[in-house]
Amino acid sequence: MKRVNTLLIWPVALLAACTLFAGCSSESKTSDENLLVGSLDSSSKKYSKISDEAIGEIIKSIPSPLEISMLIKESGNPYDSKILNPENNYSKYNSNFKKALNLGIYGADLGYINIYDKSTDALSYLSSIKTLADELNVGQFYDFNTIKRLASNSNNIDSLLYITTTNFENINNFLYEQKRSDQCVLMLTGGWLEALHISCEVYKKGNKTEIKEKIAEQKIVLCQLMLLLDNYRQQPNIDFLYTELQKLKNVYDKIEIVTIYKEPTMKEVDGVLMIVDESESKINVTTEQINEIVKIIDELRSKLTA
Repeated sequence: MKRVNTLLIWPVALLAACTLFAGCSSESKTSDENLLVGSLDSSSKKYSKISDEAIGEIIKSIPSPLEISMLIKESGNPYDSKILNPENNYSKYNSNFKKALNLGIYGADLGYINIYDKSTDALSYLSSIKTLADELNVGQFYDFNTIKRLASNSNNIDSLLYITTTNFENINNFLYEQKRSDQCVLMLTGGWLEALHISCEVYKKGNKTEIKEKIAEQKIVLCQLMLLLDNYRQQPNIDFLYTELQKLKNVYDKIEIVTIYKEPTMKEVDGVLMIVDESESKINVTTEQINEIVKIIDELRSKLTA
């Protein structure tokens, strides 16, 4: 499987970033995620601040809801609102832990909705997102009128990207200043979990190779998110989440991802020269392992959205 530079988008009203996912610098049978797993196992240091570098690396690796939704749509799967977290569930979330997680979850749902051009559903989810954002005191960073207008058409992705990237930076700085950086991590985790949940639901219906590989690729992302969550395990809710994710990590530890480096090439796109990463990744994963992941994600997601 060729590694491609990925445009990451937390669509519309939530966390976002745009970055190129760089390839490895040398050919090796030992893949990058081994370093991350080792760091996770040995991590004991506690940080009061999430560094910009740490957040940046996490965002680079998190699969965007839009990326996954595009893959799902291109594989021929029809739109299915039943796999999303119902937009009226927001009223059940009475803790900042649940609000921050589900703000991320709704953002991932909105990415899925937007790629299928379901503007009516998009407006409903925007309303739920606005409510949760206001309750977490971060709603002031969103121009919801502009976002609502742009969300009505998936052709406005570039504009949405710019707005949501700026929002993410502002929210991250604000939450740090307010000593609430844990909520930023929860938003990221919620969005990633929901994107993985959507992938798992589609996999159950069609068992397509592309979706199977996308699920397996999340091994590295999981390790990175757990490194951040580990900083806040003194909080009972986050300790619970970390423990639940450890069950998932136990399965991912059995999956092997080997990256084979190949020299990058140049390609002209609209008159601009672009660097194309020609490196390839080989994923060794079994159907049984994917089924285990699907089961764990289904159970965890039910707990977090209830």
